[in-house]
Amino acid sequence: MLAVNYTELRGNMKECMDKVSDDYETLIITRKKNRNIVMISEETYNNMLENMHLLGNEANYRWLMESKRQLENGQAEVRKLIEVETDE
Repeated sequence: MLAVNYTELRGNMKECMDKVSDDYETLIITRKKNRNIVMISEETYNNMLENMHLLGNEANYRWLMESKRQLENGQAEVRKLIEVETDE
């Protein structure tokens, strides 16, 4: 996690944005009175929303944790996928 003040961000906007998008850094823009801003990439943001959705539903959470437990206990199988032709 990186932190810059507003003036530093203004002078190095491209470099800061490149760090956020290319290196998946989280950037804290510090402001007066602790009114800070967090900058993250769109990809990171979308990932966070998806995780909140998946883990925010109790049934999804239980299903994911059970799947994780099975995987850790060696109860997973690799299967070949069947290719299905479409009329498109």
